[in-house]
Amino acid sequence: MKSKIIGVGNYIPSETITNLFFDKHIFLNEQGENLKEENSVITSKLKKITGIEERRYASNDQVTSDLGFIAAKNAIENSKIDPETLDYIIFAHNFGDIKSGTIQSDAVPSLASRVKNLLQIKNNFCVGYDLLFGCPGWIEGVIQANAFIKSGIAKRCLIIGAETLSRVTDPHDRDSMIYADGAGAIILEANEEDDDSGIKSHVSASYTFKEKDFLNFAQSYNTDHSPDTKYIKMDGRKIYEFALINVPDAMKKCLDQSGYSIDQVDKIIIHQANEKMDEAIVNRFYQLYDTPPPPDIMPMVISKLGNSSVATIPSLLTMILNNELPSHSIKKNDIVLFASVGAGMNINAFVYKF
Repeated sequence: MKSKIIGVGNYIPSETITNLFFDKHIFLNEQGENLKEENSVITSKLKKITGIEERRYASNDQVTSDLGFIAAKNAIENSKIDPETLDYIIFAHNFGDIKSGTIQSDAVPSLASRVKNLLQIKNNFCVGYDLLFGCPGWIEGVIQANAFIKSGIAKRCLIIGAETLSRVTDPHDRDSMIYADGAGAIILEANEEDDDSGIKSHVSASYTFKEKDFLNFAQSYNTDHSPDTKYIKMDGRKIYEFALINVPDAMKKCLDQSGYSIDQVDKIIIHQANEKMDEAIVNRFYQLYDTPPPPDIMPMVISKLGNSSVATIPSLLTMILNNELPSHSIKKNDIVLFASVGAGMNINAFVYKF
């Protein structure tokens, strides 16, 4: 039994935040000292390194589960299924619902339960649960749903990835400019046809020794600013080095297990974390096969959407399948490699035949 994607959906918030938004921010270093460079120089360097020019923020009346609900609704409509036939709703996120202007995370009941309620699903045997796995959470949700389907536990699953990272960023940390809000979702179903499409292989890994705190929660760089509040923090250099060493190997392991060759890969959809890092990962991946990457193998939208964690991959996949990216398309029989890396530190990947 194989698992097949039968519907996709996303939600890209309407509030566009350009780099000019940060022009008046007071950026500090880890010691609480003002950065010497002007903000225009800081944002220019951010664009050069990450590729980010803009990002999207949720409106003040929205929380993460609201974004996830819209993406889920769009995926259900795209698949043309009856939502009552869903066996599982898996909601990948990392920080729960955080209302605008507050600091408290709310994840009880689960965000999956909230989406099920908003979808008005009456089937009590449609099980909803949340998944915390860093930025690779959505891929891990797909892997779990695939396991449910292959084992016969489920026939149809909704997997959502949504986040409002704008609510957990330190305004005095220049890394806050990387993060964004958004949501994406798919419907995964048991493929009982003979078309051979579906998930072909997958891998997951967790590195939890010295890598554990590369991404963490810590106080603001401004010790006078909400001293009891913690914000998302990362060691960008260590994450870059970790990803460049470990992600290509995981991608290779996954592709080799699928039985496909490197020249059969049509697209690589990778977590939109950092444009330069993603390019370096893909280049290193192809070096493992002693071949250069073909042009347009890796679609990127981080320049306009920023890093929305678990939402980046399903949102990007939806854009491609809805023909919203003129330079990229996925057609029948295409082989696509999905991969992600994030807090944990976690890495995962799967190969899919469309």
